[in-house]
Amino acid sequence: MFHILYAFVWLITWLPLGVLYVFSDFIYYLVYYLIRYRRIVVRQNLENSFPLKSKQELRKLERQFYHFFCDVFIETIYEMHMSHDEMRKRMNFVNADLILEQYAKGKSCLLMTAHYANWEWACALSMWLPKDKPLYGIYKQLSNPNFDGLMCQLRMTYNGENIEKDLLLRKMVELRKQDQLAMFGMISDQSPPGHSIHYWTKFLNQETAPLSGTELLARKFDYPVFYSEIKRVKRGYYNCEFIPISMEPKLSSENEITETYMRLLEKSILEAPQYWLWTHKRWKHNRS
Repeated sequence: MFHILYAFVWLITWLPLGVLYVFSDFIYYLVYYLIRYRRIVVRQNLENSFPLKSKQELRKLERQFYHFFCDVFIETIYEMHMSHDEMRKRMNFVNADLILEQYAKGKSCLLMTAHYANWEWACALSMWLPKDKPLYGIYKQLSNPNFDGLMCQLRMTYNGENIEKDLLLRKMVELRKQDQLAMFGMISDQSPPGHSIHYWTKFLNQETAPLSGTELLARKFDYPVFYSEIKRVKRGYYNCEFIPISMEPKLSSENEITETYMRLLEKSILEAPQYWLWTHKRWKHNRS
């Protein structure tokens, strides 16, 4: 079944992205009205995050999210045949020179991002980096090996590399011993396992346990940390700006890096909430 689906996707992604958006519009109606994919989760997340919004406002936001959700799916599979030149036009890195300066100083960097806007296209940053100092995208292995392999293949389209999260520390140690520099892309908005909760913060009007792994690594290796703020300019076009979180992590106070990231992410979401991935169960734990 997977190989049939792969062949179909491989074939249709030769079409221009503008044509594929027609498919996205059609998929939206299937996913939202017929399949009703995770609508209970999305609705609960939105209601808890925006208690002052009216029911009409929340339903409009819900529909906007699902429409964008389908666009991201189409944009992701479109990477199969998208040229480097087209990606450069569609994914603009506003101030990549800011992180490249760290290479000149002999430092690797941690780039904290989220499931916001098109986070998959952020892997295109590798096209702006030296080939011997690539972007490593940190990911959690999918249970289905076929789909896991497909996603890894798409993420390496633009010269980047993948590291499964459980192998990250070992890889960072190896690179440091070899005096090799790299960028590490960390999607840091998931819910941590219960045994890994270190502190709580207020996020989108809810008590939230953030992931703190990036901060722990930053303080251990003293690598500068940036927030990769991705914004949707229009359909199929994005900007990514790198905002410094901590340039000297070892001098930061406990939880300072994680808290700064959470505030920056919250700001992004409040500006355009329809572009965050509301289908995940972000609030699995309660403080009690």
